[in-house]
Amino acid sequence: MVSPNEAEALADLFKDIDQRFFRPHPFTADEARRIANLDGRDVYAILFDEGRPVAYGMLRGWDAGFETPYLGIAVRTDLHRRGFGRLMMAHLHEVALAHGAKSVRLRVHSNNRAARRLYESLGYAYAGEERGELVMMIDVGPHP
Repeated sequence: MVSPNEAEALADLFKDIDQRFFRPHPFTADEARRIANLDGRDVYAILFDEGRPVAYGMLRGWDAGFETPYLGIAVRTDLHRRGFGRLMMAHLHEVALAHGAKSVRLRVHSNNRAARRLYESLGYAYAGEERGELVMMIDVGPHP
């Protein structure tokens, strides 16, 4: 999870995130500091490769009382298609399961073909539309 001492690394990563389809919050240094200092159930993660921040991910909604968290990821624009997004997704699925989630949902823009291919390859299924985007879900945990 993003810690207070990683705020600068997160801010650096935010400079290189493509915001055409992924805009969950402002990508500013102030927002990086806010995220790095949060104390709640929602999860924010940063992936490093050889000391360089390469991917960002989050599971949000628990702090707002939702049982099923929303997942979001972004990879540094110069490092797309190298497996970092898949690695971040796998990590967030494990975190969701460890936090008691049975499933995870996400929203994706219909024109974001690369992201849709990734999510489909991981087993996400389409579950409708919300706010002009496609909703996808995956089961991550055991069912009673």
